[in-house]
Amino acid sequence: MFFEGGYTYSNFLMNAIAIFAFIVWFWLLVVIFGDLVRRHDISGWGKALWVIGLVLFSYLGILAYLITQGRGMAERNVQQAQQARDELRRVVGFSVADEITKLDQLRKSRSPAPNSLLATAAAPCVSWVSAIRCASGA
Repeated sequence: MFFEGGYTYSNFLMNAIAIFAFIVWFWLLVVIFGDLVRRHDISGWGKALWVIGLVLFSYLGILAYLITQGRGMAERNVQQAQQARDELRRVVGFSVADEITKLDQLRKSRSPAPNSLLATAAAPCVSWVSAIRCASGA
């Protein structure tokens, strides 16, 4: 298949398409096997029949599985992602919104009042050029 008629552009293009099709087929096979393993709604015999069908009739088996089980695959993926998010929130103990609220409260508690001596003394050191001058004492 590879380089049968010499090294022409059409042979290169066909070989690239064949390699791409193989990679897509292999990726779909891994995704489908992963979905089969995670499923709880079919028995082990049903899973075995799907695996045999996928091995014997690889392209047709993949298309048949995607057509008949595609909606269920999507629902299971959404459910698994939701469970992973919930587990992460349970382990970590807070959400991003909680952290932003805490950061805002910390910023407000540590910032000086606008009329205080510290705020007026730090005012010249706003830009990076003036910060260098402030740091050097100039």
